[in-house]
Amino acid sequence: MKETILPAVADAKSPAGADIRFIMDGTTGNMIHSTVPPGRINRATIHETVSEFWYVLEGDGEIWRRDAEQDRVTQLVPGVSIDIPVGTAFQYRNVGEVPLKFICISMPPWPGDHEASHLEGPWQPNVGTS
Repeated sequence: MKETILPAVADAKSPAGADIRFIMDGTTGNMIHSTVPPGRINRATIHETVSEFWYVLEGDGEIWRRDAEQDRVTQLVPGVSIDIPVGTAFQYRNVGEVPLKFICISMPPWPGDHEASHLEGPWQPNVGTS
């Protein structure tokens, strides 16, 4: 059995550009807390082997997701949950005036930044494009 406390400062940056804090890990998945500053538009990304579930805690954002059947933008506000199945292209941005904060669960556990590839999304990213 494990327990953790949310770290006071970010542990790393996600491949898309969010500030992340590691919360929990295990054999079936892991969980992070993500923070996206106001005005931030992260890089469009696709994952090779992991699926994700997100739960929005604070802020106001948007996420674009595209798979073989759908292409849609979903508003990210407190209480909203979304999924990102394996192979789904996605890009997200903070459209509010406060940080966008959400919990992200990765299944199976995140194998490393080589998992994520970048592609063209609907919005011009303003982070991590170098």
